[in-house]
Amino acid sequence: MISQPYLKNIHDILGKLSLFLVLTAVAPVSTAAESGDALRADNFVLIDHKGKAHELYYHRDDKAVVIVSQGNGCQIVRSNLEDLRAIRDDYADKGVEILMLNANQQDSRAAIAEEAEEWGADFPILKDRTQIIAKSLELNRTGEVLVINPKNWQLVYRGPLSDRVDYERQKNKASKTYVRDALDALIAGEDIAFSKVVSPGCIINYDKVDGAAISYSDTIVPILKENCVACHVKGGIAPWAMSEYALVKGFAPMMREVVRTKRMPPWHADPEIGHWRNEVSMSEKDTKTLISWIEAGALRGDGEDGLKAVPDLSNQWTLGEPDLVIDIPAFEVPASGTVDYQFPNVPNPYDKDVWVVAAEVIPGDPKAVHHILAGSSERQLQGELSEIFENFIITYAPGNEASKMPEGTGVFVPKGGVYQFQMHYTPYGKKTVDRSKIGLFFSDTPPDNFYREQVIVNWNLKIPANAETHEEKAYFLFDKDADIHALFPHSHYRGVSSTFDVEYPDGKVETILSVPNYDFNWQRTYQFEKPKRVPAGSKMIHRTIYNNSSKNRGNPAPDQDVYWGLQSEEEMLYGSVGYSWVNESTDKPIHNPQRADLFQIMGMLDKDIDGKLAPAELSRKLKRFVGDRFSEFDRSGDGGLDLRELGGVYQAMSKAKRAQTAKVNR
Repeated sequence: MISQPYLKNIHDILGKLSLFLVLTAVAPVSTAAESGDALRADNFVLIDHKGKAHELYYHRDDKAVVIVSQGNGCQIVRSNLEDLRAIRDDYADKGVEILMLNANQQDSRAAIAEEAEEWGADFPILKDRTQIIAKSLELNRTGEVLVINPKNWQLVYRGPLSDRVDYERQKNKASKTYVRDALDALIAGEDIAFSKVVSPGCIINYDKVDGAAISYSDTIVPILKENCVACHVKGGIAPWAMSEYALVKGFAPMMREVVRTKRMPPWHADPEIGHWRNEVSMSEKDTKTLISWIEAGALRGDGEDGLKAVPDLSNQWTLGEPDLVIDIPAFEVPASGTVDYQFPNVPNPYDKDVWVVAAEVIPGDPKAVHHILAGSSERQLQGELSEIFENFIITYAPGNEASKMPEGTGVFVPKGGVYQFQMHYTPYGKKTVDRSKIGLFFSDTPPDNFYREQVIVNWNLKIPANAETHEEKAYFLFDKDADIHALFPHSHYRGVSSTFDVEYPDGKVETILSVPNYDFNWQRTYQFEKPKRVPAGSKMIHRTIYNNSSKNRGNPAPDQDVYWGLQSEEEMLYGSVGYSWVNESTDKPIHNPQRADLFQIMGMLDKDIDGKLAPAELSRKLKRFVGDRFSEFDRSGDGGLDLRELGGVYQAMSKAKRAQTAKVNR
């Protein structure tokens, strides 16, 4: 019989031997000369566990970017968090950005958020849902750290944070501080050779995709037809047509880049919030397949080239033949400069009332037409944005060419009057004449309900110069039960993300749309698969984050404060909501446009969203009129004007204006 002390000695010896083997496996450091050229980190965009988008190359002016491979349940990652926070604190003012990246198939974003909360991982944890980013960075284990030089985007270090933490053991203090050493060298501007240390951690389980075995004819062509060809076709809005393999092969590296950076396909809603009937995002499976095929060399293989059979889409109606086609007056767009918004009118040719249930726009010159707003009115448009929405029909922008009203709804257009348009043109280096047209589709019988449009705006916004993260917000109060059908966020060059939240009467807040990677070049209307019911008393809150710093590559003037304006160099907080009243029908209208206008103003001025306006929240116009009579209008005496009291102010303003007009006329 073997004694217990003897077994303990054997266990200690084996433990020390195991530790020796682990240390000798981790310790060797290889230089670029020993392990090949340093990997270059290509650009990417990923959404973190809190729903914020991150672009790698956004940090081009930093000294270093640190990426830590994170995975739930990995003790190596957990044990290194304190050291990682210390690095963040020590290098906070030295231009070092720290990101975590999770490529585990088993970790959902919600689970990552729970892990971060439990372990105090207060770093952005980017979720790589398709694994294509982690795979390209050659991450194999959680806990592995990459140090990247933003001057050339090459890795200067790959390995553990230090030698303090290893499998099932920790030292009190690190003797080798690999990441700190790399950061110090980069900050000092020293030339640093790539070094690699074998890193402990949990193995990342990648889907095995053999890109070389993927068939162009059988697999890639269907993916391109499903996700790309609608725009990349002759006569489409894209700059080149996917008409044959040779073109796809030539543009393959660019296709890889725009998919990695989420520029294509142009769909920017957070995939974990909401379900949309007009979604055009590429599935994770298709993304993995396409990128794997490209990275394997975009091989042609056998089979027919199905792209050659794709028909020309020039000047074709995708919804069928319209009941009415309106030619918008031609406009000459100069080669350069800024073009004032145009507000053309076209007389309504119909001598009868109609119900519009769908609309489609074919731009005359897609390169010059940034957007078109279309509606109808009984009077001539005077060039004001608000007049478009008296009877709104459609917003056109690249990616938003056609729109069907939700089933059972429509827009009523009475006979006579005019169709009116707001035209935003952007010169692109060549003089051109735009001849856009709109097709309208009518219902033979009145639909059940009206389709209505409400815009949430903030005309009083101010974005400070050089502000990297500035928020503006406004809201609209639904005083009756409503079904929300569609949402449309809009800002200009400085807008980087937008959300729509519903604050319910009980105080609960729900995000129903998040656009974490807003792109001014693509204006999307997000249409719910099923209407979102909001009860009376709910507030629809629209927020946009703006980047007015030099880090925003689209920013025309980071040193200037920015205010509301129509031109792209100015800014907007603009969120359109398509809805219908639950208890309204086309034979029993209940909509009150004047009340809606009042709610819009309240939602714009009420900065703390408490349902009333304090004296400091009044606009300049209201302050001038109210003056020292605030208590006169604040009938409840609670220090703020509620909706009823604000309505009283506007009634008094209108009465005073009528009296002044009468006095002048006398």
